[in-house]
Amino acid sequence: MNLAKIAISIEPALLKRVDSLVRRKVFRSRSEIFQVAVSEQIERLDEDALSRECAKLDPAEERAFADMGLSNDLTEWPTY
Repeated sequence: MNLAKIAISIEPALLKRVDSLVRRKVFRSRSEIFQVAVSEQIERLDEDALSRECAKLDPAEERAFADMGLSNDLTEWPTY
């Protein structure tokens, strides 16, 4: 795996907690902790973006689209 090195600034108290997790073998290294944390935060942001977009949908309109799809004869393939 090709990894990039970065430098960060972190509060000493937070670094102590990170080091404690490494000592207790919750994570193999500081790098692993930060990789997991950043990855999970990005996933959370992506999920939040999806939630915001879904909130923009009109439930009645979406239900009408779904009902329209269900009313078609399912024995025929739709034309595309």
